[in-house]
Amino acid sequence: MGQTRRILVVDDEANARTALADLLRDEGYDVEIAADAFKALGKVKAFSPHVVITDLKMPGMDGIELVKKLRAEDESVGLVVMTAFGAIETAIDAMRAGAAEYLVKPVNFDELLIVLGRVFDAQALRRESRQLRQRVRDRVVPSNIVGQSPPLQRVFEIVDQVAPSRATVLITGESGTGKELVAAAMHHRSARAKGPFVKLHCAALAESLLESELFGHEKGAFTGAMARKDGRFSLADGGTLFLDEIGEISPAIQVKLLRFLQEHELERVGGSETLRVDVRVVAATNRKLEEEIARGRFREDLYYRLNVVAIEMPPLRDRPTDIPLLAKFFLDRFAKENGKTITSVSESAMERLMSYDWPGNVRELENAIERAVVLATGSSIEAANLPASVRPRRTPHSVPRIPGSTFAELERYAITETLKATGGSTSKAAEILGASIRTIQYRMQQYSDAARSGVDAKADDVDES
Repeated sequence: MGQTRRILVVDDEANARTALADLLRDEGYDVEIAADAFKALGKVKAFSPHVVITDLKMPGMDGIELVKKLRAEDESVGLVVMTAFGAIETAIDAMRAGAAEYLVKPVNFDELLIVLGRVFDAQALRRESRQLRQRVRDRVVPSNIVGQSPPLQRVFEIVDQVAPSRATVLITGESGTGKELVAAAMHHRSARAKGPFVKLHCAALAESLLESELFGHEKGAFTGAMARKDGRFSLADGGTLFLDEIGEISPAIQVKLLRFLQEHELERVGGSETLRVDVRVVAATNRKLEEEIARGRFREDLYYRLNVVAIEMPPLRDRPTDIPLLAKFFLDRFAKENGKTITSVSESAMERLMSYDWPGNVRELENAIERAVVLATGSSIEAANLPASVRPRRTPHSVPRIPGSTFAELERYAITETLKATGGSTSKAAEILGASIRTIQYRMQQYSDAARSGVDAKADDVDES
């Protein structure tokens, strides 16, 4: 690793900079030297050092000004300053300007190596942190909410409209439909994107613990409360708080949540200090809250506070044209994670995926594809690689007999087979069949509705304009 790390030594004393550079080269570093700050700025552009070690007292531009300029141009470069004994206050000024470490001259070389180790470790942590943040962004941007079906396009439209606002949002839908992804996408497309996105699964905690997790607690508020703790509302200040399974919270917590939504104020458990925080609340539930209200289990006033904007996530069975797209998306992800070269889903496997109802929705499909990728031995996923539970629950449409089949049966066969061949792309299928994209989407929705109701879809007229 040392041979790939580049260090620039800046010192107006020729003997000092040469000696230090030679010692560092002996340790395996790639080292360049500069006699003053102006030459150092030129070297930085050409050499791109990982670390700059600079003296503070130099003619012309001093070390503090150099540190400021380097930090303004590159946040990642490590900056170490050297100063004479008795000028520690100057070194502190350099730290405030952006230096990571300082050393007293004459420099103890062993101490310098320790300092460099800390600087390189800090850089590695920053890189890892950036990578983790990028992975989080990759998982929550709308491009990862995969699908082209009309029900999902309506969700995208609402997200685009609502994200810039401060409105509270209630996301409803069955488990596994992607409610958390939508909440996160909304946060990252809002003015709060630089703030925290904090999540809490309300059904996972007992009432006493949930209250503490939401609002925080004071030291001694209850047995085991050894110190003050900030709750999720405080942690989400300036950002978004996502409350999953909001329908599970108790009446007492509902009262406290209602007060926060009305006044944006809260008190920690066991405390009397009133805190104000700036938090946008996005809630989700797989329950029908209107029914919970009728049964007296959910406050109607809280429901209306949460339900300023409603987003209904469609179940996967209502968006069958998205199944091939989702399958390919998960295939690519899990093939990469498992180091496998798998590029496609076989025709027999796709038929099973398309004919299954997916009660667990997108999450169940994701798990099925991950399992299939792990078990696959060739370049494609086969039907045998899928879980045994993934089997037809709708009657698969067989090859129509000619003569002997109706026009509607022939049309259905042509559309479904073309969609399989195009990997679920409605635009490509429409081009091949000489129909409009809207017609393909409308027909697939008809087939899905008919499968659930147990009747055949009729070949109604569709406006293809």
